[in-house]
Amino acid sequence: MGTIICVGLGPGDPDLMSRKAARLIEGGQHVAYFRKAGQLGQARRIVEGMLHPDVTEYPMEYPVTTEIAFACVDYNDLLASFYDDWADRLCQMAQKHDVIVLCEGDPFLYGSFIHLHARLQGRCPVEVVPGIPGMTGCWHATGQPITCGDDVLAVLPGTLSEAALVHHMRQADALVIMKTGRNLPKIRRALAQTGLLERAWLIERGTMPNQRVIRLEEAAEQDCPYFAIVLVHGNGRRPERRQQVEAMAGATDTDGTQS
Repeated sequence: MGTIICVGLGPGDPDLMSRKAARLIEGGQHVAYFRKAGQLGQARRIVEGMLHPDVTEYPMEYPVTTEIAFACVDYNDLLASFYDDWADRLCQMAQKHDVIVLCEGDPFLYGSFIHLHARLQGRCPVEVVPGIPGMTGCWHATGQPITCGDDVLAVLPGTLSEAALVHHMRQADALVIMKTGRNLPKIRRALAQTGLLERAWLIERGTMPNQRVIRLEEAAEQDCPYFAIVLVHGNGRRPERRQQVEAMAGATDTDGTQS
């Protein structure tokens, strides 16, 4: 029996992939990946030029192309059937050989493979190779730390209701908001309600050649990129620089009060 190996591809730049992930991809004879119907797929695009010459590819095409609330019954039924079918197919393939499954970012952080992983337990061997999360690549693209000191970081799916987004935004110091797309106008309104809109960034296709980093306020109202993350950086405690401390000490009067 073979093993189903889900490989985390990282944020998008192939150079940010782990050595183990690259080795498995380059030697894999059977490779599966998620994609929208009729498109190459982001995961497949990342590994372009890396696959074995004799590889057999298995595109797993989503039955829906719009990210909506998972609580929607019809949406849930369509995806459940999709994952059931592919879990069966992957398990059958693993009876004979290893199968590499590609997953952007880290498979266990909002990855689609999570749903296959649950369905494959006890049926065949499964291995998961970690990857750098996409959000990490995005906050590095802004050139500043996402958290500092005792900042509390919240990771929010944009599919939450506007009221839920507002609630969680008010509880955190720094924010990562995923699953933007058609949810971006709602996310923008929630940020405006909490006074965070002017601090928000929109990062599209972080670490990739066509990366775009702009202030969310500057994005057009109809601009709803799918491969994008919204960030709000924290303002936590930062140790004062030595020069600042010395300057403050020099400004202290002999009686111990500051001038």
